[in-house]
Amino acid sequence: MMVVVSLGGAFIPSPPPQRTTQLLRHRPPSLPLFPRTLSSIVKASSSSQEGRIYRGPKPSRDFVADWVSGNDGAARNLPIFVGGLSLLAIVLNRSLSGIAPVADASSSQSRADILAIALSVTNLLAGLVWLSIRPKYISPVAPQGVECRRIYSGIPDYATAELLWVWECLSDVTCCKSLVIVHGRKCLLQVGIAAKSSPKDDDAMIVDCHQLSQGSLYQDVQSSSKQIYLANLSLYPGRSELPFLPSDTQSVVLQPLGSTGLAILGGDTIRGFSNVDQAWITLIFEKLNATISKVESAFTSAS
Repeated sequence: MMVVVSLGGAFIPSPPPQRTTQLLRHRPPSLPLFPRTLSSIVKASSSSQEGRIYRGPKPSRDFVADWVSGNDGAARNLPIFVGGLSLLAIVLNRSLSGIAPVADASSSQSRADILAIALSVTNLLAGLVWLSIRPKYISPVAPQGVECRRIYSGIPDYATAELLWVWECLSDVTCCKSLVIVHGRKCLLQVGIAAKSSPKDDDAMIVDCHQLSQGSLYQDVQSSSKQIYLANLSLYPGRSELPFLPSDTQSVVLQPLGSTGLAILGGDTIRGFSNVDQAWITLIFEKLNATISKVESAFTSAS
């Protein structure tokens, strides 16, 4: 569950619950993490609940699911053991019951044995399939490039601080290793790992905002005004429109920023941005867009 806290007319989205502790130190400068009214409500609620016993519904646990997740190998081998024991039981029953070893279609025992054998073989085949199909672990790939930290000089200090706050949040909580923020055909921020401008040069490649705005990725994001997630960047031909990202960037999130802005997040893991991450990224940049809209005239006149 996400909580959006109002701070002086702007909204700061909270991170995913399991990651809140990592972001307590990352918040916009000169702004409290929670407003006083919210803290007073929390204190009043906690004081009123003192001495009371919680009688509401308790969260239930699925013990079968917990056992399977903790014993993956045994769970995959279980159908093979069941099928093998079933076949052994059928053979012993046939040999010890005194029934003729030759199957007789008129015998009800023979028909039952045939059905039991079919079920046992099905268990064996299911176990073999479970053993052959295993989830592939996707390991992060360290992007090859140079460290970059470029900030547009025509924006106020508090907007610059918020841009860096966004970067610190994303790099600490998600798999984001590169961040580029473009607004009005100006690169406001390029930070993280960037591609080299040339093989013999250690300088980061400069973002060509004009060329980027002519590409299909930029136009698709602006026309739809929705986030685009390239879970496996190597499968998309549009990756050539992002030459400033490291060549081994695994995934990319394209987040619209107002009507003329775009945020590009490069990750080090295929499908590394979860659904919760994507929703949280949308809220983060809605907050950033509100700040940039206030100072847009300032850096427009500076250019």
